[in-house]
Amino acid sequence: MRLATRKLLDVSSSSLGFISIGIMGVALLVILVPIFSRGAQAFVFKGTIEHRRLLLERFERGDAAAFAEEYEAVRAARQPVYDTIATFGAAQQQTLDKMIAVLTRLSKRNDSIARLVKRRLRRISDDEPFLDNVDTVSKVLERLEGHVDSAEIAGDLALLHSGVDAMAPQVAALEELKDAVANLLGPAPGTVQPALPRRQYGATRWDRAEVRLQDLLYETLWDYSGDGMGHRVLKPRVEQFRDTPMEPLFDYVEHHAEAMLQPRWTCYWGFLFDKPLDIHIFGGILPELLGTIYLTIGAILFAVPVGIITAIYFSEYARPGRIVSFLRTCVSTLAGVPSIVFGMFGLAFFLNACHMPKGVLAGALTLSLLILPTIIRASEEAIRAVPRTYREAALSLGAGRWHTIVTVIVPAALPGILTGTVISMGRAAGETAPIIFTAAASVAAVLSFNPLQVWNQPTASLSWNIYNLCTEHEAANEIRHVQFGMVAVLVTVVLVLNLFAILLRARIARKLKG
Repeated sequence: MRLATRKLLDVSSSSLGFISIGIMGVALLVILVPIFSRGAQAFVFKGTIEHRRLLLERFERGDAAAFAEEYEAVRAARQPVYDTIATFGAAQQQTLDKMIAVLTRLSKRNDSIARLVKRRLRRISDDEPFLDNVDTVSKVLERLEGHVDSAEIAGDLALLHSGVDAMAPQVAALEELKDAVANLLGPAPGTVQPALPRRQYGATRWDRAEVRLQDLLYETLWDYSGDGMGHRVLKPRVEQFRDTPMEPLFDYVEHHAEAMLQPRWTCYWGFLFDKPLDIHIFGGILPELLGTIYLTIGAILFAVPVGIITAIYFSEYARPGRIVSFLRTCVSTLAGVPSIVFGMFGLAFFLNACHMPKGVLAGALTLSLLILPTIIRASEEAIRAVPRTYREAALSLGAGRWHTIVTVIVPAALPGILTGTVISMGRAAGETAPIIFTAAASVAAVLSFNPLQVWNQPTASLSWNIYNLCTEHEAANEIRHVQFGMVAVLVTVVLVLNLFAILLRARIARKLKG
């Protein structure tokens, strides 16, 4: 081959290598930048007064005196909203009470009316929702149609019916508006405290507050005319209350939203260390983080000794033959088996056959089987890479075969063994299928920090809960920051493990050279 051709091939190979590295780097940026940019929103965001109230009441974190002073200003800004709604609701209640009084008076004058409405009017009470009471009165009036002979009474009933028909849409709109206000600001003062934490607090994040503010100001409708596809249409809610005392409310809420919620930039490191509340609507990811750590460490504790001993046997003791070739083929095959198969095996063997409880121990054993082929192959290659002169020098000095392996060969192969081990840790931390069958729980208590107390407990994990929150959570769109935050933490854990492997390998290699 001519020298010029050889140089051209060398330059071409180098260029292709650099181009490949560049493409890989760009691909990583395309994948990782959105993950970390959106995942960062779980830690840094504009928190509202509701978030600070949540931290103070649920996690006892914050200055109670400063919060009380701030909340007084917020309460003053919110009071006009509550007063307007209460005044309008009281006026509607008075109108309904007058209608009921008219019906009661008519029933005393007409026996047929009395028989038809007496029992139905008893269903109306202050304990029932206002909209249900309006609906009951409407049904009573519909029941009376065609059963009254008196023209005068029939005219009164017709007036009542038209009044109820005019009231019902505004009452329904008022109930929707109350729900929208509660979603934005939390329960109104003096109302019964809801059971779910998500109903006890308003919007804790300003980005979600803006979405809920839009839901308060606009009614979402769908227009299926035209091409047949549904198009979202935002209809101002103020149109439902035009020419009523409620009309100024919407302009007030739109221009005083910040005064009512007091958004402030917040750095929330509690996302890593707080317990989740109301299935991750609030709080952090401590159970998932601890569960991932315990499962990963447990898998390594079981897999590394077995993997290294197997690698020593293959490289130092096994003689070439059919049995050894078959065993190597089995190891290679296991390395390519889908993780869901390991999960099914763990369920069938550890849980059903061995009667282990679903928990950390069963999950760690299953993950150890999953990463065992990787550790075997990495350790075997590292041991085979040790120069033969090391063995000959140790044996010539009188060391036995096992002593040579333990004191010379394995320490020299340690960088490669550790690299395979740490990479296996990254895979174990990111696996989902085996954990679903053997260890995972959608809602699990925070595991103890004492490792001896956790092996038989079910646990959450980052990989499983990412899947669960993205696909099965009833409020998946509300907690996108939690989903991306979990993904960012999991990717960070894997990247840190790989970086640790690189640094550890380099350090041990330097010591061995020294």
